[in-house]
Amino acid sequence: MNIVTGLINGAIAGATPILLAALGGAFTFYAGVFNIAMEGMLLMAAFCAVWGSFTFGSWVAGVLLAIAGSLGLALIFILFAVLLDTDEFVTGIALNLFTLGATTYLLRQSFGVKGVYAGPGIDPIPSLNFPLIAQIPLIGPILSGQNLMVYVAVVATVISAFLVFQTRFGLRLRAAGYNPASLDSSGVPSNRLRVYSLLLCGVLCGLGGAFLSLGYVNLFSENMSAGRGWISLAAIILVSGNPWGVALISLLFGFADVLGLLLQGYQAPSQFTAMTPYIATIVALYFYARRQRKEQNYAGS
Repeated sequence: MNIVTGLINGAIAGATPILLAALGGAFTFYAGVFNIAMEGMLLMAAFCAVWGSFTFGSWVAGVLLAIAGSLGLALIFILFAVLLDTDEFVTGIALNLFTLGATTYLLRQSFGVKGVYAGPGIDPIPSLNFPLIAQIPLIGPILSGQNLMVYVAVVATVISAFLVFQTRFGLRLRAAGYNPASLDSSGVPSNRLRVYSLLLCGVLCGLGGAFLSLGYVNLFSENMSAGRGWISLAAIILVSGNPWGVALISLLFGFADVLGLLLQGYQAPSQFTAMTPYIATIVALYFYARRQRKEQNYAGS
């Protein structure tokens, strides 16, 4: 039972940064923005979180600076892709490459190390323990003792679903993606909704990056986002941005991640186990493509 609990807790931890980034990407998806800069947002947030936590000796400062760093990239994306109307894909790729180089440079300049910084001065995000819940058989160790950001991700999922499907903002957001001309003609600029969606994405990616370096682990390493932004994008595409579906797919990817770590204990090559989440992404996209083709064939018949 301890193994099962460990697997579930590991899957939840692995899914959290993916889920937070994917929830942010869901807002941009509905707004009609193809945002592939989530990888860079996660990475920048992860670095800023460690730098802020180390510099100010507080995980709260780390989280706030993580959000600020991610929002900074979101503002650059807004400037080029929304205001200047440049290609979203090119803008996202440029931001991802910029962030990879910038965080590598800043790591060496700020901490004087190459590769990884894991100094004792980093204040991690705490875990929350609920004594009464922890005593519940089977599910107690899963519901209690998780990192604070895990509970934040759960709340963010509920709020995101409510905003998208139950509010006027959500209706306008979806209209900005489905029919921006009609939204513009109604007096609501679709670009304004795109800006709001990117800002929300920046905040959620900031939280995901903070968890990645101050919760999932307690360090920063070069390129530590390791494709999680791309996996988040795949999760969004698979469920067409639905927050509940995003949460489920993120858990599946988190399970694939922890499964790779488990296989290392059975002498499986680390290079193979590191591929597990990405193999799961490819398989998921394959079945999504098949489903889309069937729907198109059905519509055309």
